[in-house]
Amino acid sequence: MIDYDVVVVGAGPAGSMAAKTAAENGLDVLLLEKRPEIGTPVRCAEGVGKEHFEKLVKVDKKWVAADISGAKIYSPDGTEIILKEQFAGNEVGYVLERKIFDRHLVKLAANAGANVMVKTTAVGLKRSSKFRTAEVTIQKMDEIDSIETKIVIGADGVESRVGKWAGIDTTLALNEIESCAQYQLTNLDIDQNYCYFWLGNTSAPGGYIWYFPKGKNTANVGIGVLPSKAKRNPKYYLDNFISNKFPEGEIIEFVVGSEPVSPLESAVADNVMLVGDAARHVNPITGGGIVNALVGGLFAGIVATDSIEKGNYHAKALKKYDDLWKNDFGKKLVRYTKLQHKLIEMDDETLNTIFHSISDSKTKEASLKKLIIDLIKKNPKLLWDLKDVI
Repeated sequence: MIDYDVVVVGAGPAGSMAAKTAAENGLDVLLLEKRPEIGTPVRCAEGVGKEHFEKLVKVDKKWVAADISGAKIYSPDGTEIILKEQFAGNEVGYVLERKIFDRHLVKLAANAGANVMVKTTAVGLKRSSKFRTAEVTIQKMDEIDSIETKIVIGADGVESRVGKWAGIDTTLALNEIESCAQYQLTNLDIDQNYCYFWLGNTSAPGGYIWYFPKGKNTANVGIGVLPSKAKRNPKYYLDNFISNKFPEGEIIEFVVGSEPVSPLESAVADNVMLVGDAARHVNPITGGGIVNALVGGLFAGIVATDSIEKGNYHAKALKKYDDLWKNDFGKKLVRYTKLQHKLIEMDDETLNTIFHSISDSKTKEASLKKLIIDLIKKNPKLLWDLKDVI
């Protein structure tokens, strides 16, 4: 049996950042990735906001596909609202090449001292009676092995298996998850300086359609829909949209996936912390979560170090991780969840009315906060219960 201080399951941004942070603090770290290649397949629009992102990583042009000026948001009837880049949220700023970026993060973790194993799947978790240690069962090809560790960090995505093994309820209801599909298209004739978002229950029930440019007339064009509202699968709605909006677009790549839209109340258990999508650290409005994943991974690595130094791996000790993420991006997740629930209730006519109310005002190029304030002022009967979102 091999012995490590920390085992991280999943080598996406959250897992790699957790492994890097823990290794930099002198811990023996194992980073597991079930896929044979880091960063594939890409299952997100690849957008990040610059301000927070640049505090977490040193930006390299090799993995920046596009530098974005702002976001354009459209109501069902095509009414446009423009948000400047610095106000558009944590998904607008850079559009990354995730395949390259994710490998970069894994290299940073490895350079810090973490051991990386690809094509290796965690298939089980057992904890000792007093939670002094945990045993992770792994499978690589046809070989089964056991890893003894003190802390397991689950970065294994939506409905995390690590979470389930630890007793955390990671089951998602149909109104807590967005079912997603995305094409990478080329031969597109559209301004590459903006990210675009289209709302409407006819075109994207319970969600939205996005366009994230990647340079050279290429972009990620995708959709998220709520299974509880959609009558068809997301590809059906996306294909209809593309045939009308981008009929000349040529398909380079197609991926499907899902995103949680409701954060966990707690992302810890004895010997275990969850990060990234596994902890549902995803913006319920935009579906983006790269920056939250990096911040959560950093916090998990810090708390793992502190807990191991003190020799305490119980949930009460690891709760410090919950406190950190909740007092950071967690507050926004709660507010945006309320906003997302409100948007789901609105039919297309209501969305059009709200967009029309500010379409001629100076808030057409505003911060998200100012935009919401003006929306509430001009639509108090519809939106007054959103006042605490700001």
